[in-house]
Amino acid sequence: MSGAEDRARRALTDAPADLLVDRVAGELERSYGITDVELFQVDYRLSALLPLGPGEPIAEPGHPAWRCFDHQEPILAGDAGYLPVGMRGERRGVLRVAPVPEDPAALGELLGVATALGHEMTAVNDTTDLYRAARRSRRLTLAAEMQWELLPGRSRTRPSFSLAGQLEPAYAVRGDSFDWSDDGHRLWLSVINGSGEGVAAAMLTALATHALRNARRAGIPLADQAALADQAVYALHRGAEHVSALLLELDLASGVTTVVDAGSPRLVLLRDGRVVQQPLEAQFPLGMFDGTDYREQRFPLLRDDRLFVVSDGVVEATGRDAQYGETALDRFVRRTGPMEPLEAVRSLIGDLRAFVAGDLVDDAVVVCLDWTGPRP
Repeated sequence: MSGAEDRARRALTDAPADLLVDRVAGELERSYGITDVELFQVDYRLSALLPLGPGEPIAEPGHPAWRCFDHQEPILAGDAGYLPVGMRGERRGVLRVAPVPEDPAALGELLGVATALGHEMTAVNDTTDLYRAARRSRRLTLAAEMQWELLPGRSRTRPSFSLAGQLEPAYAVRGDSFDWSDDGHRLWLSVINGSGEGVAAAMLTALATHALRNARRAGIPLADQAALADQAVYALHRGAEHVSALLLELDLASGVTTVVDAGSPRLVLLRDGRVVQQPLEAQFPLGMFDGTDYREQRFPLLRDDRLFVVSDGVVEATGRDAQYGETALDRFVRRTGPMEPLEAVRSLIGDLRAFVAGDLVDDAVVVCLDWTGPRP
């Protein structure tokens, strides 16, 4: 690490939460002669890159900023450079700097500074609303605010897996959600197909999610996690409300996948460019009955397999007097093979929006998981 990069990183760690970009911009001007620094964050719909300050959103797909965001690599355009901003696979946006130094080594240092900015933004996210507020092109509904705050992130990357998820309609989602966690040996994923309307739906999903987290963090098996969440929902609603969920645990060394299908969202397996049927044992949704016993089932993933988990809102999306359907879903999933998970999720959501000619009316959740095989 050069002295200039180290000073820029220290400027970030020492900056107040609301002045991260201002402080790093001052250091980049002193060290690299860069006079134009602007942060663009991806919005909740994954459809626009929004400036932190005054400026115009970037929505056109071919723009250098979007190429940088999609490929997660520096893009040069004229005297400007676009650098990916993120943390551990969580893509936050793009940093525009100009003029870019001619020294190739300096570009690598600037890339490191942009990554450090992503880490600092994540670190301060709970202490300021500045970055959250700048990410929205319109106001979130209260239910959507609750749902987005519940998420672990929108994308995650480790040597043995990569995954991403998205909620729709992004600014008005109610009950659909997802959650994930990993400890280096296993990955846990839950996808919830919520029911109800407005804040009531968001509260029901929040109860199920926190119950599943509580059980998972206690280290109990997947079927018992489902049972405890089932008891939590039933204890409050006595069967009047329930939650459909798919719980998944992936052994990162072997690829063995443990699943509990609690009235679940759909699981689609893409293997070697083909959609492979993976039957699941359908069981009762969480909270439907008192004391439901859940059963686990297991199947192996092969290296470079891709799993899509989608809620009913995807296949039942209606446009032109027809439903999107499982055939269209399978066809589109096959087309995502070369894409990174977040790009695949964004593309599928974009296809749905085009099908319905606008925002989705019903909730939809899409999660894409790639198992790339065991790594040291």
